[in-house]
Amino acid sequence: MSDIQTVPKPRRNIEALLLLVALLVGVGANMIVGLDEDRAFDSDFWVQGGTLMALVIVFHLVLRFRAKYADPVILPIVTALNGIGLAMIHRLDITNGDDAADRQLLWSTVAVAAGIAVLFIIKDHRILRRYTYISLIVSAILLLLPLMPGLGQEINGARIWINVGIGTFQPGEIAKITLAIFFAGYLSTNRDLILLAGRKVGPLQFPRMQDMGPMVVAWLVSIGVLVFQRDLGSSILFFGLFMAMIYVATSRVSWVLIGLGLLAAGGFVALQLFSHLQRRIHGWLNAFDPEVYNGVGGSYQVVQGLFGLASGGLVGTGLGQGRPDLVTFANSDMIIAALGEELGLIGIFAIVLMYVLLVSRGFRAALGTRDGFGKLLACGLSFIIALQCFVVIGGVTRLIPLTGLTTPFMSAGGSSLLANWIIVALLLMISDAARRPTPTGPLSTDMVPAMSESRSGASARTRRSTKEGDE
Repeated sequence: MSDIQTVPKPRRNIEALLLLVALLVGVGANMIVGLDEDRAFDSDFWVQGGTLMALVIVFHLVLRFRAKYADPVILPIVTALNGIGLAMIHRLDITNGDDAADRQLLWSTVAVAAGIAVLFIIKDHRILRRYTYISLIVSAILLLLPLMPGLGQEINGARIWINVGIGTFQPGEIAKITLAIFFAGYLSTNRDLILLAGRKVGPLQFPRMQDMGPMVVAWLVSIGVLVFQRDLGSSILFFGLFMAMIYVATSRVSWVLIGLGLLAAGGFVALQLFSHLQRRIHGWLNAFDPEVYNGVGGSYQVVQGLFGLASGGLVGTGLGQGRPDLVTFANSDMIIAALGEELGLIGIFAIVLMYVLLVSRGFRAALGTRDGFGKLLACGLSFIIALQCFVVIGGVTRLIPLTGLTTPFMSAGGSSLLANWIIVALLLMISDAARRPTPTGPLSTDMVPAMSESRSGASARTRRSTKEGDE
């Protein structure tokens, strides 16, 4: 094998070219919507297209100075997804007479600004490891906020929002990031203890009871969200996040088996106790039953989404040519059904492929980074996006029961958009650390005392062993 090593390159110019393609996709979709409604190149088009272009250009320039070795593919993919989501929300606004696209554009600005702030404030992702248990406390506070009287709000049967004066906000979206930081910090610190301690039963090695504390906490958190907030989607997300991260950290099937057992036990008890969960499962299994379809909280939304996907066929009806407005919450929970109707199966495959590429680039950053905390954090953040996509698309296509999770970067909703852009910033930061050349210069002054202490300690041990041998 050759010993020649390639020199890492920033590849920001490649990112700029890909951003141009991404902007053509997002802004072009918005233009097609306007052309179909005889509103081409109106003020909405210029404001939305110009704002999106300005935001991603600023983000790109920040990466050139703060993380020039970051992955060049992540930002263009996210830009394209955000642009397509804005175009579809704008298209539904024209039909429904709403202004959700303006709110989504405002939240996009806030979310991109938050991502830029993360790149400026956090110089190295390893700093977050210091706040492992603080992240756990913050997660608990965020998840408890919707349950506080006067602050929390119940919408569509789920109590996961808080009133912030100018609107509502979902603290659980930020909690998924802080929980990922806690899990990454805890598992990277205690990985060896979890691996070596425990009892072996046949080919499987099970952990000690004291080491199962974080899993029990994750189980209680997920069940608590399901019980008190009635949010099945977030419950699945939180528990699935921990299960994925602990498997990556240990590669032990025993942890997965224990987790599945806890999940099955909690799900069975919840199904017996809570009527809203029973209705959700019943509506999923009997979606085409007329009584279920026409019932309050029945399967109307899911079935109409399936009809929309079916009418789209292979190539779709075309942007602006379908009737996605017939589906309730078409711009948020069911935006995949709206896109499937007007872009067809080919368009949905393209969107899913972009999500697959985004998640794979996150895993690639995890493989390349040199510290265990960064590996686990990148895996956890990437899995958050992957699991959200699976739960949402699986619910829309009736593969699994429909839950309240949003499609990342596309669905209308400021909380989700803000959290996902922060995830993108963290992944870019980790990928920059993974791709950055390893320093090969002279030793820094702060390393000298440590090496001196190590050498003096080794000399003392040598002298002590020599003395013992002489005796």
